[in-house]
Amino acid sequence: MTELTRIGVLAHPHRPSTLPFAERVHSSIREAGYETWLQTAWDASVVTSLVEKSDMVVALGGDGAMLRAARACAPFGIPVLGLNAGYLGFLTEASPEEWPAVFERLKSGDYWIEDRMMVTAEVWNHDKMTVCLDALNDVVISRGSIARSVWLETYIDDLWATTYNADGLIVASPTGSTAYALAVGGPILSPQLHNILLIPVAAHLSMDRPLILSDESQVKVLVIPRNQGSEVTVTVDGELIATMGVNDYVIVRASDKISRFVRLREEGYFYRSLLDRLEPRLAVRHDDANRLEKASDDNT
Repeated sequence: MTELTRIGVLAHPHRPSTLPFAERVHSSIREAGYETWLQTAWDASVVTSLVEKSDMVVALGGDGAMLRAARACAPFGIPVLGLNAGYLGFLTEASPEEWPAVFERLKSGDYWIEDRMMVTAEVWNHDKMTVCLDALNDVVISRGSIARSVWLETYIDDLWATTYNADGLIVASPTGSTAYALAVGGPILSPQLHNILLIPVAAHLSMDRPLILSDESQVKVLVIPRNQGSEVTVTVDGELIATMGVNDYVIVRASDKISRFVRLREEGYFYRSLLDRLEPRLAVRHDDANRLEKASDDNT
């Protein structure tokens, strides 16, 4: 594990209420004798130059902030610690209030690093690549603002698989299986897996089941002439990156980069953490537990 000497802090640029806390985190790191920096606005070039020379980044916000931080840090192999100031916080590790105890554990080396697979999206126009970006969650090819399904000719490893007639098609990593893919009924994949998930959104009289592919597979999605007059968009981790026309296509494959997250919980944390967010937890009261135990004894 790399010795920590420089720890950066990325605040959420659209949540001003979190900035005072980000400043406190930054101050505590500096007062402890570490090199540090604080970035409160998302300027990609500035963030990249700061991240490149860091040993760890503390990101404050929800999953959106974590996605941005992870993509910025992945090219340099820098781990990210997430402090949840958002809603669900699937990717974060602790709450802002827990920072003093968290920082003590960081200083003593009492943590581990979790690696997560990413995917790369290439957008091609007339056989010229116009965009190439990595995603931690997913790449989504979908209809635009007009409520009309789109036809997406899909190839797996250069072989035609099917043509979807749907609102869209999600190509997700295991991390992305708990994001948009989960909302449309997709399977949940462990972050330890190395797979690509393919799942249509609101398929109409076409393949409507998810496909789980090897991380060695390549997915190509072609906008066919039947879409004439329809807008087709491409998003990466929820951010619009391109609009496609007829005969344009997207290629998605496993990225050669990985996202790294600082974890304080035990290594089997994922399933309990996930279910805590997906289902209500009803604690068994002590007197109820005694009553249930007594009833069990009476029935034996």
